[in-house]
Amino acid sequence: MLLYDYTAKEPSTGQVIKASVQADSEHAAAAAIHQEGLVPISIKVHGGGSQFVPGFLKSKKVKTKDKVLFSRQLSTLINAGLPLVQALRNVSAQTQSKNLKLVLNQIIADVEAGSSLSKAISKHPQVFNQIYISLIEAGETSGTLDKSLERLAVQQEKDADVISKVRNAFIYPIIVLVVMLGVVTYMLLTVLPQVEILYEGMKGAQLPIYTRILLFVSDIIKQFWWAIAIVMGIAGFFLTRWARTGPGKQVVDRFKMRAPLIGPLFMKMYMARFARTGATLIASGVPLIQVLQITANSVNNVHIADSIMRASEKVKSGKALSETITGDPNFLELVPNMLRIGEESGSTEAMLAKTADYYEKEVDDQIKAISTIIEPVLMVMMGIMALIIVAAVLLPVYTISGESIV
Repeated sequence: MLLYDYTAKEPSTGQVIKASVQADSEHAAAAAIHQEGLVPISIKVHGGGSQFVPGFLKSKKVKTKDKVLFSRQLSTLINAGLPLVQALRNVSAQTQSKNLKLVLNQIIADVEAGSSLSKAISKHPQVFNQIYISLIEAGETSGTLDKSLERLAVQQEKDADVISKVRNAFIYPIIVLVVMLGVVTYMLLTVLPQVEILYEGMKGAQLPIYTRILLFVSDIIKQFWWAIAIVMGIAGFFLTRWARTGPGKQVVDRFKMRAPLIGPLFMKMYMARFARTGATLIASGVPLIQVLQITANSVNNVHIADSIMRASEKVKSGKALSETITGDPNFLELVPNMLRIGEESGSTEAMLAKTADYYEKEVDDQIKAISTIIEPVLMVMMGIMALIIVAAVLLPVYTISGESIV
């Protein structure tokens, strides 16, 4: 059991009481304080400045589908008129995610202690991002928490769907390339050395140059496979770390935007995410400057994020958002055009939603186009690799047969 320091209020007298209680969790501590007839104001682990969250939970995330289900269920229950704490308890009882259940128990304890829902969920950034927090806060302010939760569910579903499609588009070629590499390695290590054995007993016989090159590669792999594995592991580790740093992320994000074939796909995905997030936040009443700040963090590309933040500074000085991003190479041309129409007609949210729908469909079409192109390209690559290996194996055999006949 843990020792919790708490501050509570006596309902009848209004007296503020500070004391400690032993409990297994904050939820249990809150329940014990309620049993004493007190209303908890704050509960903290003894000796700690922040509320207790299990260490293993900090390293585990909640799946998007679980958060979507949580948002929809909570929206439905609040819309039906249930008090917030009761609605949260019902959702917590129904969720199948252990991680989410633990987080919800913390949130329930905070809400029971007098915290707002937005403040309670902000203590769990590993589960709820800034978009989620801002929409909940806007919903609480406007009295439309149920609608904000429903918008969150839709936004999360759309975003997860786009990301899933982009990832799936690269799974097939990666699997084919891995299998191709495995087959080539097997041929180099097992089949090709047999050809060399055939030539060992023949005086004056010499293998073709490309066969000798492949045998040289085979010998290196056999003798230094451990060194190759270590070098590849170290290189992969440092490249991954570098890609997460400022300079590395700039290079990677620029490559995603400009690379042939995949560049247009990533640009459309970024535009869809920008438009969908912006539409959701504006619909919930979040101020435009805050919308831009949140969108910059959620778009997951440093170059587009920089453009959004520059646009935010110009919007503060009185310029229209469409004007600030017009001509920016980090935005596709349709985005400022649709924004301009929305600003002139007073329907910015609707135009952004239509823009998101358009680019999400474009992502689908782009993925189909890439799949159509990748399949024949992979087949050609496999054919070339097979030709090289077969030539390296069979030509020496034919040479031996010709010499035997002569």
